Amino acid sequence: MHVILAQTDTTVGFLSQDASALAQLKGREEGKPFLKVFASFKILQQHSRIPLKYRTWVRHAKKTTFVIKNQAIRYVNGTPHADLVSHYGWLYSTSANESGKHYDQNFCEQHSDRIIEDAQGFYECAPSSIFRLTSTHFQQLR
Repeated sequence: MHVILAQTDTTVGFLSQDASALAQLKGREEGKPFLKVFASFKILQQHSRIPLKYRTWVRHAKKTTFVIKNQAIRYVNGTPHADLVSHYGWLYSTSANESGKHYDQNFCEQHSDRIIEDAQGFYECAPSSIFRLTSTHFQQLR
């Protein structure tokens, strides 16, 4: 699987369906999980069981990451990022930098198999909100 450099909904990111390729690229420990991004709610439900009382929230949330049973997920719909993700069904996503370092355009371009950039170019926004969901309650992590 290719490593793609693209603008996500919040920052410049590396995307791939191969978590080990992303971990090696960033110099990150293998066991640390990555965010899984979905453009289809149907595919999301095949990969993770969202508690019934939170499904509407997850479906309509913007720039929000949810942690369910130690799996970080984000549903992106109606965004340019969603158009890219929909071609693959789902993708692992991580910020485009070496682990613990800031964004470096040269590093990113050298280590990406595909670069997808629109007319706006690459930019960073505020980070997403993160919530941990269980069947009975939620907790804001960021």
